[in-house]
Amino acid sequence: MPVQAPPADRFRDLMAGWPTGVAVVTGADGARPLGCTVTALASVSADPPLLLVSLAARSRTLAAVERSGRFGICVLSTAQRRLARAFASGEPAARFAGVPHRWTHGVPLLPGAVTGAVCAVRDTIAVADHVLVFGGPLWQAGDPGAEPVIWYRRGPHDLAGRS
Repeated sequence: MPVQAPPADRFRDLMAGWPTGVAVVTGADGARPLGCTVTALASVSADPPLLLVSLAARSRTLAAVERSGRFGICVLSTAQRRLARAFASGEPAARFAGVPHRWTHGVPLLPGAVTGAVCAVRDTIAVADHVLVFGGPLWQAGDPGAEPVIWYRRGPHDLAGRS
């Protein structure tokens, strides 16, 4: 007997109950920084080091990443919690307005992140309305004293559960 998938809004409710880290994936369109919030970031392999991010197929960040062959990962700290929403919506070209960043290996990164990396694109796989981007880290750094933001029930929280 065939099983019907739930409507998209019900599926979003299901996934809203999954607490996860929140990161900003960055890329560059020439000298212009681009970025978007992601909660789909995962380790794929330790040898060789490989991770994946899931980006919307129509994302300007994805287009920049595919053109340049590189992307940045910035796992947001509690001090950066406002950036979770700022990079999730609005005009993509304006998301970096007033946001401090530094260029590392041709990719904009957000200082103050819990951890960050610059990755070289190794492969991409289109799945539904997203593209899985596999990357190998070329550079990484972190702040062991920073606390991460957790995305839960459609909003940012810290590890103590405060929203």
